[in-house]
Amino acid sequence: MPAVAITGIRQTGKTTLLREEPNLQGRRYVTFDDFAQLEAARQNPEDLLSGDDPLTIDEAQKCPELFTALKREIDRRRRPGRFLLSGSVNLLLLKNMSETLAGRAVYLNLHPFHRREILGQTGSAPFLPSLFKALAPSGAPRESPFSGGAILSSGGPHLQPRLRVDAPPPPIAPHELLKGGMPSVCLGEVEDPSIWFRSFEQTYLERDLRGLSQVADLIAFRRVMQMAALRTGQILKQSELARDAQLNSMTTGRYLDLLETSFVIARLPAYLNNRTSRLIKSPKLLFTDVGIAAHLAGVKDLDPASDEPLRGYLFETFVAQNLAGILSAHWPEARLHFWNVQGRHEVDFVIEDGRDSIALEIKAGTRWGEGDLAPLRTFLASSKRCRAGILVHNGQDAVHLGERLWALPMGLVLS
Repeated sequence: MPAVAITGIRQTGKTTLLREEPNLQGRRYVTFDDFAQLEAARQNPEDLLSGDDPLTIDEAQKCPELFTALKREIDRRRRPGRFLLSGSVNLLLLKNMSETLAGRAVYLNLHPFHRREILGQTGSAPFLPSLFKALAPSGAPRESPFSGGAILSSGGPHLQPRLRVDAPPPPIAPHELLKGGMPSVCLGEVEDPSIWFRSFEQTYLERDLRGLSQVADLIAFRRVMQMAALRTGQILKQSELARDAQLNSMTTGRYLDLLETSFVIARLPAYLNNRTSRLIKSPKLLFTDVGIAAHLAGVKDLDPASDEPLRGYLFETFVAQNLAGILSAHWPEARLHFWNVQGRHEVDFVIEDGRDSIALEIKAGTRWGEGDLAPLRTFLASSKRCRAGILVHNGQDAVHLGERLWALPMGLVLS
């Protein structure tokens, strides 16, 4: 494609990638964080885009006037990779910009760090795509092993089949959730993460948000953001959120749209056998970074003894953050959903590839019982093309519990 757009939540490392990636060296670089360059682009965008050298434009969304000129320049001379754009907003959700670049750009999202990256495990293939390929559509293991030191085996005639793991990854520690995946925090570059998160919140509200839309009442917007953090991992009920934020539903909906456009939240669609029905089911609300969600919700302790009511939801948000990064990089054809039978059962995540799928139920604790398996059993009974239903727990045992049903450590599933 003649244009490539790299987007993602602010401070996730887009500028560092553009400036430091060896394969991107030698390109002309312009950033619209520089007011002089921004004003020059607004006055004469054609002059900026002219020339034969490949051009990188950082924070491109700050100059909407650029995109019409960019369309004309691409149509005049198409050359793969000629323009590389970055931005802290989802250009696909900005109507005028997305329509201008339709058929001319490919969009890539730079997610917050996931656990594989933080632990330096990116040299091997991720576990979940390998497991999906290792299981036949019936859920039975194929003969070949898969990566990560894990092997499917029968375990002998009188033993349950097990997933043998040479070196089980460690359980998820509470501090991993509180730090999240923003590079400065999760890589230990700041001494006090709470100060960094407060700075992020203030900068987002006072600079990024004002550049994205006219929000007259920043206090009300912050209240919606905090109310949303208290609902991460839960089905979005916009009317209830609006009531708690003391706003009308229309204003609350607009604020949620802004949070989604700037990658602070994501709305996970429901999984239904009738695909057209997915559009009318309420989505699940998830923060794209669990550390930001915990900060906004005021959560400071996630030890089991703390009895924190958001603990399970934050673990689910942590898994969603990891899945988003892994799937986009290694399994782009997969789609992420959740499954809910109102008032009865819910499966936290369904990863769909074509007509087949894997279902994941998240358990924050190390222990689990038969009752925790009920949603997965119900889903497997209703979805014959689901290759595996997995209870993802925070222990270290990996056990096959029956046809297409597994209990696997969270550290392994996210490895």
